[in-house]
Amino acid sequence: MYIAMNRFIINEGHESAFEDVWRNRDSSLKQVPGFRTFHLLKGPRNEETGQTLYASHTVWETHENFVDWTKSENFRNAHKNAGYNKGMYAGHPNFEGFESVLDA
Repeated sequence: MYIAMNRFIINEGHESAFEDVWRNRDSSLKQVPGFRTFHLLKGPRNEETGQTLYASHTVWETHENFVDWTKSENFRNAHKNAGYNKGMYAGHPNFEGFESVLDA
């Protein structure tokens, strides 16, 4: 199993718009070989900056399944409008990938 996560810092006042972007996008993930699940996670709000942490979390059968998706037309279509929402982000997303070493 492989878990792919992107962490996003969202500027104050843009939380609902950020969540709507994810709710309304057509990712076609369910059609991609090796895809298992997707979750959009909302983390803590930084009281000093007003920014909120989010993470997109996908689970794949293998690392290769994830890499194949990142090279696909489905991936390009899912990310084609990302540049239109720059004001909501406090910097670029931070990617983290994990290979499962123990499943219980």
